[in-house]
Amino acid sequence: MNTGVKITAFAAALAATFGTAYGVGKGVGPVEEPKKAEHAGHAAQEPQKEETGGHAGHEEGATGGHAGHEEATAASALPGGLQISQDGYTLALETPAPAVGRSTLKFSVKDAAGKKVTAFTTEHGKELHFIVASRDLNTFRHLHPVKAADGTWSVDADLPAAGGYKAFADFKPAAPGAKGVTLGADLAVPGAYAPKPLPAVAPTANVDGYQVRLGGVLDPGKAGELRLTVTKAGKPVTDLEPYLGAYGHLVALRAGDLAYLHVHPNEGGPGPDVSFTATAPSAGTYRLFLDFQHEGKVRTAAFTVTAGATGEAPAPATSGTGEAGHGAGEHAHD
Repeated sequence: MNTGVKITAFAAALAATFGTAYGVGKGVGPVEEPKKAEHAGHAAQEPQKEETGGHAGHEEGATGGHAGHEEATAASALPGGLQISQDGYTLALETPAPAVGRSTLKFSVKDAAGKKVTAFTTEHGKELHFIVASRDLNTFRHLHPVKAADGTWSVDADLPAAGGYKAFADFKPAAPGAKGVTLGADLAVPGAYAPKPLPAVAPTANVDGYQVRLGGVLDPGKAGELRLTVTKAGKPVTDLEPYLGAYGHLVALRAGDLAYLHVHPNEGGPGPDVSFTATAPSAGTYRLFLDFQHEGKVRTAAFTVTAGATGEAPAPATSGTGEAGHGAGEHAHD
């Protein structure tokens, strides 16, 4: 899809405070809580303001039915992927503790009655998008699972090290009136755990001979444009190929709780620039993962950015050290 998707959400409970500064193009303004709720790239309607009188259950002091409304509103205000159950759907992992290395992951999406969902709406070329990321955000997998007739999904994944991972299922049920949902569940890979530090903030990422430069602003509670420019051997790549219905596919994960932001490009293409409109749900540090396809192969460029701090743009990286990309972590497509 070539329409911009604005990602706006309230901060989740595990947000952290970061002292590093990030700015590409200009500084970041004051932090304000967003006024509209969105999750995982699927815009939610702005909650209706309560009337203070004239309706039973909504008057001051009346609690019948009101608490349930507040709870539903609070749930929809969270960024995507922070809940294993939402809007009547649950992500059920059948393989919550896969082995190190290549394993087959199996899961399903269950409805409120506990039945496996079998009908989904195709969005961005797939019925369901499945992401697996390590808790230290050094490993990222954008996977394409296969659905069995009974609603069980399966996919092979290479998980290179022991430790904590999180799986995200991004989908829209085919049920009438259903909205897009992103659910998240924990994976635990047994073994000795040695977390890696988060890669440093840098404006460029190198991957397989390509260089991707990040420009623009990531603001908390405020929409901004992120512009990624792809070059190879110093020359602009002007013939990017569509991937999942677009010239680029961007996932952002917040460090700490792995809140999930999923956006798609604005109008444009086929390169060298791929533009996105995005809003960070809070101040903090994020990892951005850009998938792009060229010469028949999908590649992932990764960046670390900080939203909610002011400062000058980091100087361009001049070598592989300190750059965010495959050299700083594991990113793959299966």
